[in-house]
Amino acid sequence: MRAVIITRPGGPEVLEILERPKPEPGVGQIRVRVWASALNRADLMQREGNYPVPPGVSADISGMEYAGEVDAMGAGANFWKVGDRVMGIIGGAGHAEYLCVHEREAMPVPRGMSWEDAAAIPEAFLTAYDALFNRLVIRAGETVLIHAVGSGVGTAALQIAHVAGARVVGTARSPDKLERAKELGLDVAIDASSGDWAAKVEAAVGAQRVHAIVDLVGGNYLAGNMRVLAVRGRIVQVGLTAGATTAFNMLVLLVKRLTIVGTTLRGRPLEEKITVARDLSEHLVPLFEAGQLKPIVDRVFSFDQVSDAHRLMESNATFGKIVLAWRR
Repeated sequence: MRAVIITRPGGPEVLEILERPKPEPGVGQIRVRVWASALNRADLMQREGNYPVPPGVSADISGMEYAGEVDAMGAGANFWKVGDRVMGIIGGAGHAEYLCVHEREAMPVPRGMSWEDAAAIPEAFLTAYDALFNRLVIRAGETVLIHAVGSGVGTAALQIAHVAGARVVGTARSPDKLERAKELGLDVAIDASSGDWAAKVEAAVGAQRVHAIVDLVGGNYLAGNMRVLAVRGRIVQVGLTAGATTAFNMLVLLVKRLTIVGTTLRGRPLEEKITVARDLSEHLVPLFEAGQLKPIVDRVFSFDQVSDAHRLMESNATFGKIVLAWRR
């Protein structure tokens, strides 16, 4: 099979399409013929040598999600049948023509959806669903602030929160991204490219009126987050594009009785990944089929153009997901 190989740590030029042995499914696993996948920040970090992969995962093949057809069944696997259309997340090696996963981790591709659109769902919507409901426990009528609302996870969290009945405030550093986010249900758009974004949030919704925050930025955003949160407000830290360290006033944390939690999906135990996958299959796939949710694809590249896809992600100029597809 063909796979995207990280030949050495470095820039996009270190990526090559090379042949590797086709994997064989183990007990309870299925093998998937991958038709499309998507690109994530973790793939860039792995290429640079800055993101250790989970135990047992190949370090030289990146890729955390997939969409494709069930190709073979391992011993004891009976949840799917050969030819079924599936999608999901994986600890690594998703940027290959074939991969093996536990059968319960896979999710059904929404009816009528293309491979490219399906590939844009798993990582973004699983992460967003877990952040909003399992970490923040959002409720209808609450105000939710989403940083980097034009990113893959940001656009997913925006749509899910909107469908759940929350008022959604979003920040981005591009007016164009904010305008596009309004089409997905964004109620209040905050341009974070200049000035005090926290003051802009307070001016738009009132001081300390935000109940929950999905933060994909990190770094010095934490102080502003704590400033705009209401008493007993909650923050889920999903991304760290602005850095992993910052100083903050712990007195505010105590006085407001705030909750700050972090989340990642990649390194979680199999049982937890299965639970989230089954939740999305039950609760979100029907919403995709009904047109209430939609994957947001910025651009589709062939896998032969994977280096160009990495460069585009590094530019921070995208809205939604970058998808990679194998040529048939």
